[in-house]
Amino acid sequence: MSMKRFKYQVKEIDTGKKTSGYIQAESEHMAGKMLVDRGYVPITLTEEGSGLMSKLNRVTSRDRVNFTRQFATLVGAGLPIAQSLRSVADQTQSKAMKNVIEEILADVEAGRSLSQAFGKHPDVFDNVYLSLISAGEVSGTLDESLNRIAAQEEKDAKMMSKIRGALTYPIICVLTIIGVFVYMMVAVVPEVEKLYVDLGGELPTLTKVLVAIKDFMFNFWWLVILAVGILVAFLSVWRKTKSGIRFMATFKLNVPIFKHLFQILYMSRLCRVSQILLSTGVSVLDTMHIAGDATNNVVINDSVAAASKQVQGGVSLSKAYLDKPYILPLVSQMAAIGEQSGQMDAMLGKAAQVYEDELDEKITAISNAIEPILMLAMAAMAGVLVGGVLFPIYTLVNDISNG
Repeated sequence: MSMKRFKYQVKEIDTGKKTSGYIQAESEHMAGKMLVDRGYVPITLTEEGSGLMSKLNRVTSRDRVNFTRQFATLVGAGLPIAQSLRSVADQTQSKAMKNVIEEILADVEAGRSLSQAFGKHPDVFDNVYLSLISAGEVSGTLDESLNRIAAQEEKDAKMMSKIRGALTYPIICVLTIIGVFVYMMVAVVPEVEKLYVDLGGELPTLTKVLVAIKDFMFNFWWLVILAVGILVAFLSVWRKTKSGIRFMATFKLNVPIFKHLFQILYMSRLCRVSQILLSTGVSVLDTMHIAGDATNNVVINDSVAAASKQVQGGVSLSKAYLDKPYILPLVSQMAAIGEQSGQMDAMLGKAAQVYEDELDEKITAISNAIEPILMLAMAAMAGVLVGGVLFPIYTLVNDISNG
């Protein structure tokens, strides 16, 4: 059963103090039971909606990084965990993040471990985060683990920002081309058609094609909207299915122009997360399981899982990664050096750095490669505009002048 989010108002059994916040549970009954177990008497308990406001009121990656940095600083300064959480909650501007921190604080004060408390919020903290929290608790280096988490999330956010930045210009150009085409169909082509009809002239072939497209848009606009709506609804559901997730994962790894970008991105995540986990004492098998999942690509995760089975059977990590689908050679090579030197985490960290640097170069190269393609598309649009609209008008005016 999927987890639901409930907004609650409760009263503390011991002090009678009223407080409110959010809790995740499978049902309203389970949410009430969890609050009672924490020492509260529920006053109101309502399921949070899943509309636009609910989506807007969520924890962002920036909220999580800020929380992690502040929490690490306070824990590193020697403050007790509960006091550190309370201080960060008081300073947090994000309402959604504040609610999460208060729930974690309530769990910690009820005697649960920090990893258990964080684990109740899988929509906010992923497996990598939870593993590092658990490792930090066991080793007594919680502040170091938290700082590693924040640093990794900042790197991820920076990489994704660069990729989005590289795609912004092409998207704007494509939207502009579509906007110009729609304007031509709605405002310009009907006037050209009317002009030819009034003067008794025959439309040129290209203009006839544009008129046919215009007529379809005017007469069957509802069908276009319906088809687009059905397609969007189908894709939004299908992409969450196993077949949809696997198709998109495979598509990203094989799509022209962008496939090398995605492959490098996934390898940088795999190596960086592996480095962080191994450096905090997480076992190799657990590291492979978590790092494979952290790539956020099921095809890559399958390759890592296959390698993990080999490692479990006694094969070295470098040999297990060798020749696995979509696992780039540098991963195996750096793992081999790490096995020889006894510095596996450091070597995988260097591999991650190589991939991150290469990612910057790929983003620049792709941006440069896309620009000529966009210029050709815009030139084609200009050609259609001249050939189907402006040239016929010019010809018609010429005929009238000569006549």
